[in-house]
Formats: sequence, structure tokens, C-alpha cells
Amino acid sequence: MSTTQPLAAHSLAEHALSVPDLDEARRFYEAFGLEVRAEGEGLGLYTFGHPHRWARLLPGERKRLLWLSLGIHAHDLARWERRLADAGVAAVDAPPGADPGGRWLRGPDGVRLQLIVGPKVSPSAPAPREFVPANGGRGRAPSRRQTGPVRPRYLSHVLLFSADVEAAVRFYEDVIGWRLSDQSAGVIAFLHTPHGSDHHLLALARSEGAGFHHSSWCVGSLDEVGLGAQQMAAAGHAQGWGLGRHVLGSNYFRYVRDPWGSFAEYSYDIDFVPAGAAWPAADHPPEDALFVWGPALPEDFVVNHEL
Repeated sequence: MSTTQPLAAHSLAEHALSVPDLDEARRFYEAFGLEVRAEGEGLGLYTFGHPHRWARLLPGERKRLLWLSLGIHAHDLARWERRLADAGVAAVDAPPGADPGGRWLRGPDGVRLQLIVGPKVSPSAPAPREFVPANGGRGRAPSRRQTGPVRPRYLSHVLLFSADVEAAVRFYEDVIGWRLSDQSAGVIAFLHTPHGSDHHLLALARSEGAGFHHSSWCVGSLDEVGLGAQQMAAAGHAQGWGLGRHVLGSNYFRYVRDPWGSFAEYSYDIDFVPAGAAWPAADHPPEDALFVWGPALPEDFVVNHEL
């Protein structure tokens, strides 16, 4: 592959959290529709039918973001070393419980970042958009007995809290090579990879420090967003936000509150930025930062519970 390709992480390969109760975490994410595997002292989160591990959960006193792993191409290793040296970004040790491979560095708000060689797992094509076909003059809605459990297809993005969103955006642009998709008044920003991804692999929201707000998981239809909300309510997780539709990213959503104050999102029909495409990034008014339509925002939806 030509080295004239943009130097940028191609994927959000993994995020890692500590949680105070692994059994509770297993129940939550299995109910959400993920495959949860015991791995070492923690848990791995997978989507059914996909070999990649999207997240790790490790034991800790409280829920806390531990690190992000970002996938890079092997042929870019020398270019990465030059960029990191030119930017004055020093190597740091891997955090406890992490794979020591790759290059570890300290990102905005002290978040540990790993640059690791691996296959591109962030999407290279638009998310699936399924519609129930015409049914010979009969109704197109499936019967309740035809609906199975909702199982997300892949991890679309994560949203992190940051004390300085604009400074964090500059870091992810200048060092990681990602590009701004959209932002709103220094309060929230969205970034994608020039190698092709959903509207954002990473979102940043203003707070007083680092923290993990939500992980977002792609499903194939608006029905699956609604069925997922129903599925989680039946499992005892009725609190959250949605159904609704975002302005920035355009996706339909249902956020489900996890046991520690953060969220897992069912996402459908998010905008896609093809490899090499120029997205018309803009600074949007605050009223467009969250949603086009949907229920009222829960009072603590943007509270950083890790502070």
C-alpha cells in the first residue's frame, strides 16, 4: 500500500473500563445483546459472528476509563515514530492489565492510548439499513413471535469527557490523524478517520476531567432500536434516553443506562464518511448538539460520574 495514504489510526480497536462488579457487567452486556467472554481476570465484549474484541472490562473499585487502543497499519510504523518524535509525544508504560505491545502514549486528559498494528475493524462501508419488504398486500410489520433478540453488529464509537474539548480535538487531529466531523460551541465534538468510518469513531464532551460517557453499537433497523429498548427494559434496565434522532451523525438512538451511570447506545443509520472523502465539518448551534426529536434529556445525562 502506498505511504502517500494519510497517516492516521484506522480503527477504534478497543476500549477498556474498570467496573466494581464483573457479574453485574456480564448480565448487563449479555442483556444488551453482546457476547461476553471470561478472559483472564476480566471480561471481553464481542458482537456475535465477529471475531474482534471491542472492549475489555476489568475489576476495579469503581467504573473508570482505563485506555483506548487504536489500530494502525504495519507499513506506517516508521512514519508514526517520526510523527510522535516531531510532536514531542513520549512513550509511556502500558497500564496494568493491558497488552504491553504497540506504542503507548498519554492522550488528552491523561487517557492512555495504545497504537497497535492490526486489521481495520472500524467500518469501511455504511452501516446496514434493513427494511421489511412488501408482503403480498399484507402488513409489513413482523409479528412478535418473529422477532428474536437484538444483537448489535459492531462498535460504532465511544464518547469521552474532556476538560478541554478544543485542545483534545487538536491532539486527535495532529497526532492521531483523525478529522473533525462536526462540533458545537466547544461543548461537544466528533471525529472520524480518513481511512473511512462512521461519522465519528470518537466523540468528546466538555466536563471537568476525563471520563467515559457511552459506547455506541450499530444495529440494522429502526425496529431493532425499539426492540433493544424493550429487551433491556425486560431485563431491568428501563432507564436511559430515547428513542430519538441525532442531528450530528443523523443516527436514531436509544441510550440504556448501565449500573454505573454511563450508557450503552443502540444506533441505527449513522452517517458514513468514505475513505478519502471530505466531510463538511461545521460548528453547529447548541440546539443541534444533541437531537432533532426525542424525549426530554435526563437531568444527569451529561454528568461525569468518574469525577
